[in-house]
Amino acid sequence: MSRHRFTQLDVFSPDPLGGNPLAVVHDADGLPDATLRRFAAWTNLSETAFLLRPTHPDADYRVRILTPGEEFAFAGHPTLGSARAWLEAGGTPRRDGVVVQESGIGLVEVHVEAGSGGERLSFTAPPLLRQGPLDPGLLERVRRGLGLDAAQVVASAHLDNGPGWIVVRVPDAATALALRPDPAGLAGLAVGVVGNHPAGAATAVEVRAFAASPDGRLLDEDPVTGSLNAVVGQWLSDLPARYTAAQGTALGRTGRVHVTREDGRVRVGGATRIVVAGTVDL
Repeated sequence: MSRHRFTQLDVFSPDPLGGNPLAVVHDADGLPDATLRRFAAWTNLSETAFLLRPTHPDADYRVRILTPGEEFAFAGHPTLGSARAWLEAGGTPRRDGVVVQESGIGLVEVHVEAGSGGERLSFTAPPLLRQGPLDPGLLERVRRGLGLDAAQVVASAHLDNGPGWIVVRVPDAATALALRPDPAGLAGLAVGVVGNHPAGAATAVEVRAFAASPDGRLLDEDPVTGSLNAVVGQWLSDLPARYTAAQGTALGRTGRVHVTREDGRVRVGGATRIVVAGTVDL
């Protein structure tokens, strides 16, 4: 049994408890994989991050990101949340204003930005591992699982940046918010949906993220999803160079994801707030 610093954060919302929670275990070197898996399942959060010493000479820290059932090579809100936890624990980046995270997908830069609402973190989205059209049969299955008419599917794609996403664009934010997906129809799939808000609205798009269990009995909706917003920013070239996405509205959350595209690169940022700080015995 060993005692570790523990942080739980709220990520991607300007409002207290309005975003996506993340658990972070510090100094996790030496903990066996079985312990990491058991603790991630015990927290029952969408992701738990474990901070370790880096193995790459350019990295400030290494992170392993586990869900209750699997490990991800990359995920967005754990990237921002773990960087905030590392900084608050006294971490000093090698490069001024940039934290370099080592994860399963490689090195990810997390930028520390000053703004009118206080300090904000943003990550440079990793390159897509996969991008392409959906097989017609799979698209039909997803369309039915989401409860959409064929005319309501504006565009669709496979987009993979660590987590693999099936992403569907719908005509507008109202269509996205009205969805009541069928878990059986989406069994075993991770599906993102994006729809534009009206011109002049405070947010450009509404985003929703669904993951159905392999047996089709359960459907989980993620409150705010950095990896999905990253691939949407890389995919939809008609969105503004700078825009804010809303996510979590259907769950009563106020997720706000700030996306910037410049010189072919996408940065995804948002608020990070420490909610719980203490220790955990593992």
